[in-house]
Amino acid sequence: MQLSLHQAGKKFNKEWIFRNLEYTFEKGNHYALIGNNGSGKSTLLQVISGYATLSKGQIYWGTETSETIFKQITIAAPYLELIEEFTAIEQLSFHMTFKPFFSNITLESILEKVGLTNATHKQIRYFSSGMKQRLKLAIAIFSDAPILLLDEPCSNLDKEGIELYHQLIQQYAMHKLIIVGSNDPQEYSFCTHHVNLLDYKK
Repeated sequence: MQLSLHQAGKKFNKEWIFRNLEYTFEKGNHYALIGNNGSGKSTLLQVISGYATLSKGQIYWGTETSETIFKQITIAAPYLELIEEFTAIEQLSFHMTFKPFFSNITLESILEKVGLTNATHKQIRYFSSGMKQRLKLAIAIFSDAPILLLDEPCSNLDKEGIELYHQLIQQYAMHKLIIVGSNDPQEYSFCTHHVNLLDYKK
C-alpha cells in the first residue's frame, strides 16, 4: 500500500501549519517527518491516520477511504490515551476486537517482549508514564497492519526503553511502511527518507 498527498495543506484559524505538500509514501519504506515544535508533524500524522481532515488538497490511501483506513494503520502517540480502568491484558484483548495482532504471538508474549509481564493484571491507572508508553508501542507494533505511525515514540522512555524500542522496530516492524514524527534523531535513525515540514510553510 502507498499513501499519496497532493497539494495538501492544513490550517488552524488563519495560520497554515503546512501547505502545498506533494509526497508519496511507498510500501515497506521508512520515513521521518522532521521539523521543530509546531511544524506540523503530529497534525500530518493525524491526517494520514484519518483522524483529521485537510484544509486543502487530497490524500489517497490506495483503495481505502477515510472510513476504512483505520484497519490498515496503527499509531502510537503521546496524546492517545489508554483505558485507565483496564489491566494491560484487558487493553490488548479490547484492541483485538477491532484490529488483530500478528497471528503467531499471544497477548502474554507481547507483554513479555515489552517488559510488562509483571503488570499483566495491573490496572493501567497505576502504570508509570514509561510503562504506558511501552504498552502503546506494543499495541502499535504488534498489530497486523501494514502502516505504522509513530509520534515521538520514545516519549517517557528511559535508556533501556529506548533500546527496547529499536529492538522492536528491527525485529517486528521493518516490513511495514513506517512514518515517524520527531525532532529527535535517535527516534528515527532507521528511517532512510526525511520530510522536513518547514519546507511546506509557504
